[in-house]
Amino acid sequence: MKKVGIIGGGAMGSGIAQVAATAGHDVILFDTKAEALNLSKSKLAKVMARLVEKEKLTFEVAEAIQGRISYADNLEAIAESGIIIEAIVENLDIKKSVFSSVEKLVSADCILASNTSSISIASIAAACEKSERVIGIHFFNPAPLMPLVEIIPAIQTSEAIATEARAIIDSWKKVTVLAKDTPGFIVNRVARPFYGEAIRILEEGVADIATIDWAMKEIGGFRMGPLELTDYIGHDVNYVVTETVFKEFFYDPRYKPSFSQKRLLEAGHLGRKSGHGFYDYSEGAVKPEPTIDIALGTKIVDRVVAMLINEAIDALFLNIASAKDIDLAMTKGVNYPKGLLAWADEKGLDTVLAQLEELYNDYCEDRYRPSPLLRKMVREQKNFFS
Repeated sequence: MKKVGIIGGGAMGSGIAQVAATAGHDVILFDTKAEALNLSKSKLAKVMARLVEKEKLTFEVAEAIQGRISYADNLEAIAESGIIIEAIVENLDIKKSVFSSVEKLVSADCILASNTSSISIASIAAACEKSERVIGIHFFNPAPLMPLVEIIPAIQTSEAIATEARAIIDSWKKVTVLAKDTPGFIVNRVARPFYGEAIRILEEGVADIATIDWAMKEIGGFRMGPLELTDYIGHDVNYVVTETVFKEFFYDPRYKPSFSQKRLLEAGHLGRKSGHGFYDYSEGAVKPEPTIDIALGTKIVDRVVAMLINEAIDALFLNIASAKDIDLAMTKGVNYPKGLLAWADEKGLDTVLAQLEELYNDYCEDRYRPSPLLRKMVREQKNFFS
């Protein structure tokens, strides 16, 4: 089995190292900071101890997994890797510098992968002389628990590397989907309305924070409401992804960030991590109660889900991924209750189109423009999966 090199000892890099080691690979986890490596090692020991305690692993298997991971603060240690996955800060210049340095150390057939969630794989690959061996392999946090991995070939990536990289991640018992190298790939592109439209509903005064989250969970079937989820993710992360997708799509209004979230970020109200976001997490804070109104809740869910479905349909229209992979990505990557294209079939594509046209006519904003594919499917009376 190929030796796996991981660059970055943070939560994501450590999680990927655990996944690879669990699959039987020898892993070298590299970070420039010794304290990050020590923390990664101690956290893994705690995770393994809990899994043994819960009888999900034997002591011997847990020890073997930990024994397959070595830790290094010198880049040369990963030179013998057959595949390297970078999981560092989302900064193109830094990533390009790292890839350029790594390429000089490894063998000619070593696969070079980035775990980026928002940066062009083509841009990263351009830093390498053998750009055809560079690919995006995007895990979701926490990597050991989340089943989805997006595989993103750049325009430079060879078909053989894309096939081999996907086969490796499949062998790690992950659910892989193939995505085009466009901003946000599948999940972070299609999911934008889940947050953005919910915040828009809040800004308009249609409903308060607690009611929006209640509606999306109790009526929509989502595991977390969009506003509590942004608090959980952190506004420093969620807002920046929205801003990046908006910019990278040449300021398409569909991805426009909100002032409400920007102000939270500016105030340092980052969500759970700071003690305050849309909700107050300070000690003794009373959680607000929602307004239990089925008609209002249904209106909220219909609006947000119609926007999500439209985004999924447009991703299919632009060949970002197959219909199957788009639905897999949203159910396995962000735990949506249904695949959005299957949900569109269930609701009726004519119903979804009518909801979007009503919004478009009310607001006269491109944000609500229905996908050309949705119009075509309704006109031809077709569904996605039947």
